[in-house]
Amino acid sequence: MMVITPRLAWVFLSVLSAAVSVSSLLLTAWLNLEPCHLCIFQRLLFMLMSLVALTVALTQEWSRLVARLSSLIFLILAGFGAGVAGYQSWLQFQPINTVSCVAGKMGLIEHWVEWLGQQMPSLFLASGFCEDPQLVILGLSLANAALFIFVLSLAVAIWALWFRDPA
Repeated sequence: MMVITPRLAWVFLSVLSAAVSVSSLLLTAWLNLEPCHLCIFQRLLFMLMSLVALTVALTQEWSRLVARLSSLIFLILAGFGAGVAGYQSWLQFQPINTVSCVAGKMGLIEHWVEWLGQQMPSLFLASGFCEDPQLVILGLSLANAALFIFVLSLAVAIWALWFRDPA
């Protein structure tokens, strides 16, 4: 019988976040999708979450402080991602042409994504509109799926933080 340990949970979160990041890149290229600023930002958050979760998994034994701080960073990233994905999902549920993520003045997320897009266009170039779902699978847009994965990641991370090995 396999026992799920906190370390295994963090490895799972790292692999899940990396898989979501890679999948978003592959789907974008394969289906000629045009990701928006919020899509790109969520991709970035998943990339960071993968690295942070791996840090937690690798440092639990030798540095509890680093593991705890990394865990806190992971929770912040996943919580922020859930908020961004939730906002984008809300935009997509509104009637067509009633709301838009495009504003007269760019916000902090848009500035970050624009800068990243200039540095690495193949990973971070935003060319779409946030309210346009573009791809719907089983009734869920990619933003809806991202929201689900961010919330799942939060739940698993919280469980891993409070779980204690019976040793």
